[in-house]
Amino acid sequence: MKQDSPRLRAAPVLVPMPAERPYTYAVPEDIMVVPGSIVRVPLGPREVAGVVWDGPGEAVEPRKLRPIAQVFDCPPLDNAARRFVDWIAAYTLSPPGMVARMFLRAPEAFDPEPWTEGLKYTGVAPDRMTAARQRVLELAGEAPAWTRSGLAHAAGVSLTVIDGLRTQGVFETTFLPPRPVVAAPDPTYSRPELTADQAAAAAALRDGVEAGGFGVTLIDGVTGSGKTEVYFEAVAAAIAKGRQVLILLPEIALTQAFLERFQGRFGARPAEWHSDLPPRMREKVWRQVSEGSVRVVAGARSALFLPFQELGLIVVDEEHDPAYKQEDRVFYNARDMAVVRGRLGNFPVVLASATPSLESRVNAIQGRYRRVVLPGRYAEAALPHLRAVDMRRAPPARGGFLSPVLLEEMDRTLERGEQSLLFLNRRGYAPLTLCRVCGHRFGCPVCSAWLVEHRFRGQLVCHHCGHNETRPEACPECGTFDHLVACGPGVERIAEEVVGRFPEARTIVLSSDMLGGVKRLRLELEAIANGEADIVIGTQLVAKGHNFPNMTLVGVVDADLGLANGDPRAAERTFQLLSQVTGRAGRTGKKSLGLLQTYQPDHPVMRAIVSGDAEAFYQRETAEREHAHLPPFGRLAGIIVSAATRAEAETHARQLRRAAAPAKDIQILGPAEAPLALVGGRHRFRLLVHGERRSDMQGFIRALLANGPKQRGSVRVQVDIDPQSFL
Repeated sequence: MKQDSPRLRAAPVLVPMPAERPYTYAVPEDIMVVPGSIVRVPLGPREVAGVVWDGPGEAVEPRKLRPIAQVFDCPPLDNAARRFVDWIAAYTLSPPGMVARMFLRAPEAFDPEPWTEGLKYTGVAPDRMTAARQRVLELAGEAPAWTRSGLAHAAGVSLTVIDGLRTQGVFETTFLPPRPVVAAPDPTYSRPELTADQAAAAAALRDGVEAGGFGVTLIDGVTGSGKTEVYFEAVAAAIAKGRQVLILLPEIALTQAFLERFQGRFGARPAEWHSDLPPRMREKVWRQVSEGSVRVVAGARSALFLPFQELGLIVVDEEHDPAYKQEDRVFYNARDMAVVRGRLGNFPVVLASATPSLESRVNAIQGRYRRVVLPGRYAEAALPHLRAVDMRRAPPARGGFLSPVLLEEMDRTLERGEQSLLFLNRRGYAPLTLCRVCGHRFGCPVCSAWLVEHRFRGQLVCHHCGHNETRPEACPECGTFDHLVACGPGVERIAEEVVGRFPEARTIVLSSDMLGGVKRLRLELEAIANGEADIVIGTQLVAKGHNFPNMTLVGVVDADLGLANGDPRAAERTFQLLSQVTGRAGRTGKKSLGLLQTYQPDHPVMRAIVSGDAEAFYQRETAEREHAHLPPFGRLAGIIVSAATRAEAETHARQLRRAAAPAKDIQILGPAEAPLALVGGRHRFRLLVHGERRSDMQGFIRALLANGPKQRGSVRVQVDIDPQSFL
């Protein structure tokens, strides 16, 4: 009698694509899966990695189910990580599959690393002893096993000597587990001497870690106050409890000094995680984080999506930094998502900044966060004296951009053998190049943006889409030679002026797009810290926590630059950036000066920075935001509609606007052509959704998208909850 085939089990699997829900797959009888298992499944004509999800999955007739092809030999994503994916997807209105994709970025790490063939000392004596063999045997017993090349190198002998001893049975073959990417940190390795304020702050953080449970602490300390040393004590407490730690940094690829400070405190470096890591190292870090052998990771925002199994603390350094906002595929703010990760995992989160975001300060004032204040610099070093240079009264020489006041102070600084820093948040030589004869302006062919001249490279570059072209000798419009003129300054042009004025000074230009990439930037930052430069000219990357001991003068070339746009956070960001960059001066106690070149010396931001009255600035900015119901007292969301033609984008945006249901606590503004109306050949229109703090913003937008027109042709719609950019 024919028996029925055994019924196959089924499991929901979240695949890394814009899927709104998991797909259901059959689970063959010879494999076992649990929620969080990382598997290989068929998807159309190909196979992809996915994650077994929670719940029964969609009901599908068993015979129509395709089977899971493989379960990777990898620890499953834990419950907190899976809830984190679901939370981000719901909050950002992103497909859960695209959020899960961020956990699956190292596919070669899903299977265990292979063990390495090695040698184990047997105790057998060789037939005859030589000096080389003696050195090998003296070392052989110091470790349970060696690699062949490692033992030869340590003993200073050739591989032939090792092979001869193995032939005689002195060594036998064994296998060694994969080497850890970093050594284990020791929380007691080098305890620092803390000031009274630092010790009190560190004790509060340690108590929070040792007590366990979720809570957020904001370390609000002036530049140079020792915030890093304070949160290192929380890191030490978490390590001592056997928990893993994640430290988020806005520019991990550039913070060599941070890695060295960590090593000085814990005797080993943290594992790094950022886009400049070689692929093989990324795979090793991912795997060893999932297995628990990596205890501390210092990483960029994407490190939030590493598969930690025992995460017990997240630190967000420079928590105000806009680099924590991702604006591609899944739009999220890593600072806010770190807080969510801590709440879901029930562990503490530490935020640290000399210029905290207004959102974090308000959360502290309202009691959601605990605030720890470090009011003074370490070793009582004085903050720099700050002055505004009124460019209407002390204008630069014709063709220049540096005021005589700033140039005179640079002269004095050079005479004292100290360093100067000139800050301008513009890359390249000039933001615009035009023809003096016909007025032709060099613009990007696929963006509504001017091409930036990079004279060091001889190119005109679009900073939005990456288009570049060689700077021509003649105008392409009228054909006139030698009449192309650069308008406005970038850091390269300031460097040209500085070299002309101080030809004997050692000058370095720092910019994120300089030739040589991250490796060169790290070397140059180290050279500056070692006093191997006299004048440094840089963009905003110089404001990110670097310690330059001999830096006593900071000049801000264009302090008004960040104020000239409609961004509701413009004043806050300008205050933060200028406070951070002027804070590079005088960190070791030398008398220091910060000069802000401005045409608006009476602007509230300039007055707040020069007076040093940060509290007055924050109070004024908080009152203005509250009056306008702007974040953190209201909610914003951006909806960006783009298409291959302007008509398609505008039509879809207007139809979307008309589909909005009436809501008393939410209003929708627009559509309006985006300030950057064309990017990468796509035309862009924006809608802005503004709601009360407790309004259901996600529900409103979800209904709007469901009731609005379907995305057809080249139309794409992106939703940005809590936007940081309004371009």
